[in-house]
Amino acid sequence: MTGEPFAPLTVGVVLAMAVVTYLTKAGGLWLLGRVDLSDRAAAALDALPGAVVVAILAPAVVTAGPPTWLAAGVTVIAARRTGSVLAALLLGVGTTVFFRTAF
Repeated sequence: MTGEPFAPLTVGVVLAMAVVTYLTKAGGLWLLGRVDLSDRAAAALDALPGAVVVAILAPAVVTAGPPTWLAAGVTVIAARRTGSVLAALLLGVGTTVFFRTAF
């Protein structure tokens, strides 16, 4: 490797990975559109994004301190009451900043 960020080999590898990633995602959507899912499988797929987010964030929240725990609680309550992920996200970020500067 030459160490240049835009070396032809580096750009080619990044483009090849982008194409493979796109084909994997598009292929999954294409295949899913041709399969009849049971209600149970559809419900599981609907719940999957939230489960992935919780799986990613839970370890960080558990190992963090009280400001993050309070902010996580506020975020969960906001998400449940408003039903808006964006509002909960913005409130969670603002609450985290507030509690970290206040404590």
